[in-house]
Amino acid sequence: MESLARAADREMRIYLVGGTTAVLMGWRSSTIDVDLVTRPEDDALLRAIPAIKERLQVNIELASPLDFIPVPAGWEDRSPPIVRIGRVSFHHFDFYGQALAKLERGHRQDVADVREMIARGLVAGPQLLAYFEQIEPDLYRYPALDPPTFRRAVEETAMPVA
Repeated sequence: MESLARAADREMRIYLVGGTTAVLMGWRSSTIDVDLVTRPEDDALLRAIPAIKERLQVNIELASPLDFIPVPAGWEDRSPPIVRIGRVSFHHFDFYGQALAKLERGHRQDVADVREMIARGLVAGPQLLAYFEQIEPDLYRYPALDPPTFRRAVEETAMPVA
């Protein structure tokens, strides 16, 4: 985060996603890469990323749930702050957006992450289902998605049958 903040030449927010959130929140000890999205985009930061990746020996990807699913409006306001360094405010990307993207992808680690998010109170099952229902009418915009499979994954994780 310090390297990214040093590279930024304007006030901005960086939203961290996925495994990075899991590591920072403490339920995983490592992640394969650092996924993030910036608001606004910053050319100086983007140009610095290859050198930061090389120096720190870490993979940095410009990726977020916004790239894979419709995310419920207001995600920026639901993105909890982590720290401010210089001109950059770091946030976790909206936990509900992350959880929905993970459930859509459906990998074993992703489902485990969502269960951990629920167990830690970062997302609530009924609200997760409500957010899914909010985006469901827009799923047609993502032809790679299978809406019934996505719904089933959300229902099974958010509202498990005892």
